[in-house]
Amino acid sequence: MAWEAKKFIEEKVLEIKKIVGNGSAVVATSGGVDSVTCAFLAQKALGQRLAVIFIDDGLMRENEPERVSRELENLGIKIKLVNAKTDFFKALKGIEDPEEKRKKFRDIFYRVLGRVVKESKASYLIQGTIAADIVETERGIKTQHNILEQIGINPRDYGFRVIEPLREIYKPEVRDVARQLGLPEEIYQRMPFPGPGLATRVVGEVDPERVEIVRKATKIIEEELKELKPFQAFAVLMKDKATGMVGGKRVLGHILAIRSVESTNAMSASVSRIPWEVLNKIQNRITEEIPSVTKVLFDITPKPPSTIEYI
Repeated sequence: MAWEAKKFIEEKVLEIKKIVGNGSAVVATSGGVDSVTCAFLAQKALGQRLAVIFIDDGLMRENEPERVSRELENLGIKIKLVNAKTDFFKALKGIEDPEEKRKKFRDIFYRVLGRVVKESKASYLIQGTIAADIVETERGIKTQHNILEQIGINPRDYGFRVIEPLREIYKPEVRDVARQLGLPEEIYQRMPFPGPGLATRVVGEVDPERVEIVRKATKIIEEELKELKPFQAFAVLMKDKATGMVGGKRVLGHILAIRSVESTNAMSASVSRIPWEVLNKIQNRITEEIPSVTKVLFDITPKPPSTIEYI
């Protein structure tokens, strides 16, 4: 029998109602299609007994908290912003190993969520885990931040129980569900963004200054590639530095990589074929608008052998 988004929605709304009963729940949204879809499914099931929050971890794209709050409030969902920047940067300080960074992010993410769930007097966290998150974590490709029970971590250790309505489907099906729920195209076709945010795009230690470099460069890349509509496109800051010329003098500056790929479900990806003049414009903008960058590279590695993200 063919998969149907409408039937899926009906089943998941009933499932959420049955699990939560007369209680209440929290959804943490990043503004991405997975978590926003969960928020709308949960709202259909729970109404006023649902609290939707946005954790500002300091690792989001430019103006992301304000944009997500405005978008969802326009669609009838009120968001509570939780400022947790200090918690995340403190937890990530001094850590360079990719897996350790992801695990540390996961721990602080759920500790912050645990506080919010407790303050909301809720018992359940509804989150946008999808099939690809589980597969990649279980295969050891990389640890997705939103995987707990699947790898033996009890969510009750953080003070809540987890509901994952999307855990059996992949990104294309999630987009179908979002479309069926009536979400606008700018949400259901939104470029994927990792749970740990820009921390996955900083090779080496994550601190506010290095994240800000990636944030500015990512904005440039997204603006210049908007018409090409890649599956995912972003900047990555390397750990090492390289020499360059600024004001006629030799300087040691940052190295940035441009990453742009095409995919459907994120399990495999090909490299976007970007015209040279577009790449050159991106390079010019990055080196002019972010003077501390002296080298701009273009990543031509597909997935596999690479992953889409860098850590």
